[in-house]
Amino acid sequence: MRFQLLGPLGITDGTEAVVLPAAKPTSLLAALLLRPGEVVPTGRLRQAVWGEAQPATAKAALQSCVLRLRRLFAKYDIEQHAVVAVAGGYRLPVDEDSLDLLNFRALVSRAVGAGPTELTLLRTALGLWRGPLLANVPSDLLHRDEVPRLTEERLRVLERVGEIQLAQGRCREVLVDLWEATRTHPQHEGLTGQLMRALYQAGRQNEALAEYRRIRAHLRDEFGVDPGAELQRLELAILRGDAPRTPGAAGVDVTRLSGPEPPPDANGGHGRPSAGPARPPGPRLPHVPGFTGRGDETACLVAHLRGDGRGNPDPAPVTAVVSGGPGMGKTALALHAAHRVADRYPVGVLLPLTGADGAPRLADDAAAELRAAIPSGVSPASCLAVLDDAVHPDQVRALLGLTGCGAVVVTSRMGLAALVASHGPAVLSLGALPPRESHALLTAVLGTERVTAETAAARTLAELCGHVPLALRIVAARLLTRPKLRLTDYAEWLRKDLPARLTLPDDTRMSVPQALDRALDRLPAPLAEAHLRLARLAGRITAPDAAAALAVPESHVEELLERLLDTGLVDEEKPGILRMNPLFRAHALDRSARTAGVPQAAGPARRALPSGAV
Repeated sequence: MRFQLLGPLGITDGTEAVVLPAAKPTSLLAALLLRPGEVVPTGRLRQAVWGEAQPATAKAALQSCVLRLRRLFAKYDIEQHAVVAVAGGYRLPVDEDSLDLLNFRALVSRAVGAGPTELTLLRTALGLWRGPLLANVPSDLLHRDEVPRLTEERLRVLERVGEIQLAQGRCREVLVDLWEATRTHPQHEGLTGQLMRALYQAGRQNEALAEYRRIRAHLRDEFGVDPGAELQRLELAILRGDAPRTPGAAGVDVTRLSGPEPPPDANGGHGRPSAGPARPPGPRLPHVPGFTGRGDETACLVAHLRGDGRGNPDPAPVTAVVSGGPGMGKTALALHAAHRVADRYPVGVLLPLTGADGAPRLADDAAAELRAAIPSGVSPASCLAVLDDAVHPDQVRALLGLTGCGAVVVTSRMGLAALVASHGPAVLSLGALPPRESHALLTAVLGTERVTAETAAARTLAELCGHVPLALRIVAARLLTRPKLRLTDYAEWLRKDLPARLTLPDDTRMSVPQALDRALDRLPAPLAEAHLRLARLAGRITAPDAAAALAVPESHVEELLERLLDTGLVDEEKPGILRMNPLFRAHALDRSARTAGVPQAAGPARRALPSGAV
């Protein structure tokens, strides 16, 4: 038996299917299947089943609903899929053979780098979708939070199928799918761009231009905006009769309306596409869902990777370094920018330069892995490599001479000044977000209405997070899963135990204390100890104050402060004055207390959230 989630919720044995009635057990089953195999908190389940009108005896009512669901399983002889009660919630163990959603994701995963079979695998995955999502599930919460997320997964696959078919010159074959998709999702600029290209390549220029007019009218009427710059350039190219015909040219910037963007057009807005045979699609870097902020840094990095302002062609790779302290979003920025230049570098590889223990990888091993990731028959010059979490300039120097990649973006917690001196890459140093970008991040996740209703509390949350992107993402994720929790109450709860409460219990990677602990553990012991002791200076650090706090001569302290500045754990306010991010300072004081054996807050005080929180 298989659960069918990609359409009306149902159960099938492969020959016959049963669509479940629109009842509370159906909402409960959907909430469990949407987090397959995970523990779904009881609060989330109650909201999915009853919404705002929860019964007075909500705990007993949920237990009764679970019992009804188990009886439903017995009726259809699927008792092997037991609803398991665990501390804090319930989970439903399933795999790709028993849930179509997991089967869909497995097929999409296998399609990456599958070469000639990629299109077949993706079409098989799309064939699992059976109609309106959760049409028989009477849960406002799931339709608000989950249906858009699943829809976006399908649209990404549909776009990839369109890219492959257009690259193969099958413009007429792809038209049917694109007509349907653009009418179902009239605001989706990526699909519209593909449809315009397909029509143009089929000799239907006027219809391609009519599609641009259609989406422009829709966006103006519904959102008060015009199509993105890439779609405007595509329209102009069609008007001129020189629209791009190379693979990957159909993508347009859909950041504003449709989540992570596909690649820009093949011209990048800089003239006619170059002639030559189509290259096979290569590995695709992970998307960064909901990337917000860092507009200036993104523009600078994209311009550098495109070679804007460069003179004669240089055989050396275009190189950039993105540095900054823990949690500042270095890797996210690198990946986001890489997707913006995917027309120029269609093959993307993410290569970690440290192991799980933080130890640097050998350059030869990393280079061998990078070469293996580039498909045969693809020129390494068309590859962009993101060398993630470099520890030392020598790691990067060795790889730059071995990979042959056209572009390399290095992320590091260190400034890598020696690499800058020897290779002259573009350098971006990331600090905390400006307050307006912190506000934009919270608004993008939580919605304008919720943030506007508690503007002061939203500002307080951003300040408690030190405007650090990782911390803001954690706060937003907790609040998103608790729509009834007031921002004011959450800020007060958070303030009482910073930064320990900036952690997501279901993902150890999303933890500010762990990220900062790992950063300190990688430093030489004297440098880490200096950071902890300087946290006592209330955030503002000068050489005389640092010398007194560390009990060392002032003549020796400047080099130490320079090394700390290079780690991203402190920022330079102006020459002679450093500042420690308030969140980093809170962690340093907490760690000092822990290592000194000072008792911490009692367990319940640390773990208990305000009513409705995670």
